[in-house]
Amino acid sequence: MIAVVVGLASALVYGAGDFVGGIASRRILPVRVVALSAATGIVLLVPLALLIPARWSEEAIVWGALSGVANAGGLLLLYAALAIGPMSVLSPITAVLAAIVPVGVSLVLGDALSPLAAGAIGMALVAVVLVSLVRGPEGDRVGAAPGAAGEAGPARAARVSPRGLAYAIGSGVLIGVIIVLLDQAPHDSGVVPLLLNRSASCLVISTIVVVLALVARRRGVPLSAGWRAGILVAPICGVLDVIANSLILTSLRLGELAVTSVLAALYPVGTIALAAVVLRERVSPVQWCGIGLAIIAAALLAVA
Repeated sequence: MIAVVVGLASALVYGAGDFVGGIASRRILPVRVVALSAATGIVLLVPLALLIPARWSEEAIVWGALSGVANAGGLLLLYAALAIGPMSVLSPITAVLAAIVPVGVSLVLGDALSPLAAGAIGMALVAVVLVSLVRGPEGDRVGAAPGAAGEAGPARAARVSPRGLAYAIGSGVLIGVIIVLLDQAPHDSGVVPLLLNRSASCLVISTIVVVLALVARRRGVPLSAGWRAGILVAPICGVLDVIANSLILTSLRLGELAVTSVLAALYPVGTIALAAVVLRERVSPVQWCGIGLAIIAAALLAVA
């Protein structure tokens, strides 16, 4: 029961992080958002690692670092996919794959699921798709690039480019891999895996940022260009990411890999809730059905 509550809470915080990350990415490059987020995470996790009792084992360091590399790739591909669009199609693909990968690994490792838990997991996956379905307003093409003029007439079905689909699939797989790798870390390692996760992710992203900065310098673009607009927003992503990862690590230690991963994949619920409250975006009836189905699935998993 506690593992389910914590896992569901991680999804809500993940959703809030994606919402803030989306806003920050409108102001600065996604790679800069990820870099600032990772750096903020390290600042927060260092004192936590010193205060919370933990055993610094080789397993905790290795699995944490590997999850950090996957985290860097997963976030970059996610932002790249959402930038290409359409979000209404690519977002659920990413979320569902992020759940399917750990569930598949769990079954391969021999973890048994009760019929009720299996049904609830299937229900939760359907809920992810329903929550992520968005229909464009009349006269607008779903997935059109920001600023592009919409075509007259009813909303059309979104077209997915091969590159966008590849990015979404890669992102979903890597996000699922992150959860699997964190699950391998010893239970007595405290937040050590998360600290190594952030450190490795920051190293990978920083390398990319340096390369991009050198390219920009050769082209005569000031190295400070584009940072000021999002420097106050992007670190909030780091705070939310640390909280979400701490919750999911706790849920993994209290419960099962398959259950935790599916609950974490419900993160679009948090994103949509914030978009409705802050941006006053309308929640469609289909999305409300998905939210209701997610609540039912979480309740079933709690008693399974």
